[in-house]
Amino acid sequence: MLGFIIGAVSGVIQFFLLAKFTGAVTKGKISGKTVLFVITQFLLPFAVLFICAILLGVEALMMVGIGIAAALIISALVRFFMVSKSSKK
Repeated sequence: MLGFIIGAVSGVIQFFLLAKFTGAVTKGKISGKTVLFVITQFLLPFAVLFICAILLGVEALMMVGIGIAAALIISALVRFFMVSKSSKK
């Protein structure tokens, strides 16, 4: 269960970083901060999985991965529904 919670938190952070990166790219504001977002967003799952493998053991890795994937999907759906609801008004 701890692995799932760690994965969920990591997935939400990863979604936030991905949203910041895509927002900056679509606005045409590519800077050092934008590059930092993409590098951090890419390396975050590897770091989380590596640290969890060392501290929690290999058995927890599957729950961490499920938590990351679930958090990314749920965050994307929540963002989609929020944006689509606000555009209808």
